[in-house]
Amino acid sequence: MLDSSVVNVAVEPIARELHAGLGVVQWTVSGYLLALGIGLAGTAYLSRRFGTLSVYRVSIATFTLASVACALAPDLPALLAARVVQGLVAAPLVPMAMSMLLGNNRSARSIPATAGMLLFLGPALGPSVGGALIAVAGWRAIFLINLPTGLGAVVAVRRLPPSMGSGPVDGSSRLDVTGLLLLAAGLGLLLLGITLGGTAGWAAFRSWLPLAAGGVLLSCYAVWARRTAQPVLDIALARSRGPFLALTICALASVVTFSVVFLLPVFVQYAQGHSPLVTGIALLPQGIVTGLSTTLGQRALRLVSVRVAVMAGFGLLTAASASLVAVGAHTPLPVIAVLLAVRSVSIGLVIAPLLAVLTGPLRQAEIGDASTLFSIWQRVAGSLGVALIAAIFTRQAAAAGPVAALHLTAVVLAGPASADPARRMGVIR
Repeated sequence: MLDSSVVNVAVEPIARELHAGLGVVQWTVSGYLLALGIGLAGTAYLSRRFGTLSVYRVSIATFTLASVACALAPDLPALLAARVVQGLVAAPLVPMAMSMLLGNNRSARSIPATAGMLLFLGPALGPSVGGALIAVAGWRAIFLINLPTGLGAVVAVRRLPPSMGSGPVDGSSRLDVTGLLLLAAGLGLLLLGITLGGTAGWAAFRSWLPLAAGGVLLSCYAVWARRTAQPVLDIALARSRGPFLALTICALASVVTFSVVFLLPVFVQYAQGHSPLVTGIALLPQGIVTGLSTTLGQRALRLVSVRVAVMAGFGLLTAASASLVAVGAHTPLPVIAVLLAVRSVSIGLVIAPLLAVLTGPLRQAEIGDASTLFSIWQRVAGSLGVALIAAIFTRQAAAAGPVAALHLTAVVLAGPASADPARRMGVIR
């Protein structure tokens, strides 16, 4: 999770040392995210074919090796190739970790608070951790730091009990090649279009062409999966009204949440002049509160319905997003930290109950597909949210300054946050 954003602050130093243009070096970020999305296409199949723990162990080991390759890359092509490999092998890690955590807690189908905290704290701290490492040891350190932690993980993962992960499933050895190509190409093109839309403009031909092509391919996969006995990713979960609504609400929450996780660090550093290290300290409370709020969301279900918990979460998210209008160039950093922490409470009230809706009725063998589908939904929605908000913020900042840009994006974000579909549809109770 940390590696999904840690390179964001390294683009300029990499371009300077490797004598390359910023536009080309930016693909060290975009290429990783695209490869991550494509790798998600085959994650559920790999879990069924080889078993969750086996794939998880291999992914951790190869991710560590790919990180070392990034650190030792002699030129930009080698770095880009290593980043693509890193993204591909990183894809199974989060959904399989979720699958093991959810499957191991069959009574509640919930993620422990510590895991929830780390999942959200990682990408939030990425730019700050990257800035600190670059200042001390150069850009190669942001990849080399994965070597000791990766080796520790390789050793530690061997201590996971076999009961945490599902084993190979009989009859799932046949690879759905057509489905894999449709799903991987569709996800890759969709994420590519979103990336280009945020940089080249949403009206540009090179932006909407991959968006449209990706949408068509994913629609084709949906049709193909219904007619195939062993689809590479079983999306039957998304065809039921209740789970589909839960995924839609999660996507809406992801757009509002991840865009602010991207936006506030940029504003704090460039409009207020704080260092990456100080910014990282200000972001710590939101990650911690996010983890604690996952426990809050799980406990809330003992007192209220899922629908009430989700509505409360969106109400809090709306109010906290709108309150960003009060943030200015001289707003104290502790105040901003509190606003971010308050927003984080809403994540537990929205995501944790909806995960219970999605995974509660499922068998152990179905958790892998559900976790992968959830990760894909979150990845696409989060990327779309960041790209849209980045475009709005950049354009407004150029015209009226960063403070006015922040206020406009706050109003934009408060709109979808207040449009909670659970308020109007009675599927989720």
